[in-house]
Amino acid sequence: MDPSGAAMTDLTGKAAGLEAGGVALRIEGLSKTFGQNTVLKNVDLAVRHGVVTCLLGPSGSGKSTLLRCMAFLEEHDAGIITVYGEPLGFAPKPGGGRLRLPHAQVVRVRRAIGMVFQQFNLWPHMTALGNVSEALKRVRGLSRREAEARAMSVLERVDLADRAHHYPSQLSGGQQQRVAIARALAMEPRIMLFDEPTSSLDPELTGEVLSVMRHLAQEGMTMVVVTHEIGFAAQVASDVAFLDKGEILLRGLAKDVFAKPWHPRLADFLETYLDRGAAVLV
Repeated sequence: MDPSGAAMTDLTGKAAGLEAGGVALRIEGLSKTFGQNTVLKNVDLAVRHGVVTCLLGPSGSGKSTLLRCMAFLEEHDAGIITVYGEPLGFAPKPGGGRLRLPHAQVVRVRRAIGMVFQQFNLWPHMTALGNVSEALKRVRGLSRREAEARAMSVLERVDLADRAHHYPSQLSGGQQQRVAIARALAMEPRIMLFDEPTSSLDPELTGEVLSVMRHLAQEGMTMVVVTHEIGFAAQVASDVAFLDKGEILLRGLAKDVFAKPWHPRLADFLETYLDRGAAVLV
């Protein structure tokens, strides 16, 4: 049993008996400040298993901070996050307040989560194969042969098997981001988080990264995506949450959030991004 009283489960395997649409990750009352700046205010959100949830909103609205809190890369100041029913970082105390959980439990629960960042963060001295297999050897303890076999399998999933022995400097930006996606997938997460994965790419390279993400969605991967690619959100996401000034202003099924008439704040936002794919909505 963990300190919150919940039974321990293996979060690295498949979701036993959880149907698509069940809650994979739940956020309740989450707040986060940096100094005097309140970035997130009492956020509630349920991420459903097996579907894509897109987080939309203007720059500075708290989207990336919320995503980092989901992965416990940032500690939230208030609120509870649960991943497949297990608390991440903090558990509620009987009678109020929170209990900080042991580091070993945090590490174990975080293994259910993979994250892809805006920057590729690849090791320049390692090939694509090395970048994907390294954590499998160091973190999961696989032999070199096992790690490289799994890494090759994942590189095939992102259509980069023929670039396995190329270094990052020999790859395009889109290919580098696909290696970063493969590196996260190799750890067999149950939830994938994407923080504006195409923001540094030109339109052609953006397309190849979004194509990989579409395939993952079709495979039933649970995904949370911070993006300004409104067309992608409209076409691929099942759920959408729109953030503004640290609060979730709208959330629900994509078909409902994007249905006219739009909320005035969402309408202003979509008008700003019409040239980046939102034209599909109008």
